[in-house]
Amino acid sequence: MIQNKKIAIVGGGPGGLILARLLQLKNVAVKVYERDFNAAARVQGTTLDLHEDSGLKAIREAGLLEEFKKNYRPGADRMLLTNENAEVFLSDHEGKPEADFGSEHFRPEIDRGPLRQLLLESLQSDTVVWDSQFVSMEIQNEGWLLHFKNGTAAYADIVIGADGANSKIRPYITNIKSFYTGTSGLMGSVETPETTAPYIHKLLKDGKIMAFGGGLFFCVASKGDGSLAYYLSYKTDESHFKNLDLANKKQMLSWFKNDFAEWGNVWQELFENAETPFMPIPIYCMPLNQTWEALPNLTILGDAAHVMPPYAGEGVNMAMLDAVELSECLTSDKYKSIQEAISFYEVTMRKRASIAAQASLENGDMMHSEGALEKMLAFFSGND
Repeated sequence: MIQNKKIAIVGGGPGGLILARLLQLKNVAVKVYERDFNAAARVQGTTLDLHEDSGLKAIREAGLLEEFKKNYRPGADRMLLTNENAEVFLSDHEGKPEADFGSEHFRPEIDRGPLRQLLLESLQSDTVVWDSQFVSMEIQNEGWLLHFKNGTAAYADIVIGADGANSKIRPYITNIKSFYTGTSGLMGSVETPETTAPYIHKLLKDGKIMAFGGGLFFCVASKGDGSLAYYLSYKTDESHFKNLDLANKKQMLSWFKNDFAEWGNVWQELFENAETPFMPIPIYCMPLNQTWEALPNLTILGDAAHVMPPYAGEGVNMAMLDAVELSECLTSDKYKSIQEAISFYEVTMRKRASIAAQASLENGDMMHSEGALEKMLAFFSGND
């Protein structure tokens, strides 16, 4: 059905790029329109853990497992659970059972930059059209004419929105919006923690720390380039961070001392030596019962379709599984039309994402509750 069709993917994150790879393996004409100026644009954030039946499944389907093995970070999934004073209550650096690819419980970690790079290198050289920030589109013939901020335009028979939580494609499909979960987070990073944040760096051991206390959550993760990223969150008003100067280290340290008043001084080195600006992350989720009528030439995947809290590590995994299932539907001969193929994909995707989002919401409630450390210790002990 799509053999002679032009497909446009808006957004060059893991979901969009893996979809482009899967479609090219089946000789489909596809372009990825990405807002970043070029491939060297800075990629922020903590590491990603890929799950056997979703993210890793997509890597396998794309024929990229060997490349992935060259780029993932063995041991980065090792974790410490601590209290607000960084006192360790659980460490799996020594006692964690060895697992490998193919194991249900193996969740290898990879930094966002190397994952993006290996996906980019798997594509035909002219696939990604950089500096293409989507602005609008209108129906043209049987497809769409897309317009970008740089003044260019492009035609596509089928458009797929992979443009994240604030998707500009989604409103062409549905007016259903995400809701605020009651939790907000803040992300920061330290470039040279070995010298500027030595206490936390030593504690990390190239893995991650999850700290809990008083309904507050703090996560620190090492990165392959020697830097670290951290994320802290708690229940608060949606506009809580709007009055902070996120580029002012002194003000941000004062904020931490005030809002995390019961927390030990050991965490302060992460603020005193942070890169700025910090990144505010209010946590949103799509309604679990969302639904819409499928269109004949337009669909969405990943956060654009089902943004959810990060507390089950499912976001990128669901996006990559979306790509697998959408590529299978679009290239299958069992549907009578493209619209029927899209409909089947969307019904399955919404159902699956709803289950993952529910788990993410429940985990978030647990991680920001009183007694969260004890609950998380019981949770991880049960998993062992």
